[in-house]
Amino acid sequence: MPTAKDIVVRKPTKEELARCKSWPIWSCEPSTFDWSYTERETCLILEGEVSVSDGKDSVSFGPGDLVVFPQDLDCVWTVEKTVRKHYNFG
Repeated sequence: MPTAKDIVVRKPTKEELARCKSWPIWSCEPSTFDWSYTERETCLILEGEVSVSDGKDSVSFGPGDLVVFPQDLDCVWTVEKTVRKHYNFG
């Protein structure tokens, strides 16, 4: 089972940045909620601050980060500041 340590957080390449801009946008106000990834998600954070925890470890990310969540990850999202992101599943 994947853990928070399997979440990849990095800066996107120019090509990835261009591709991400065609993806849908999702936003969420400050909150905490459980989430289970039934498929891999890649997202580009446009605004906000988020921490994702698996109960043992956590990963934080913010504007400009490209984040890849592995399939089958069960986690808790803590949105510290309203988040907006481009996202793509698969």
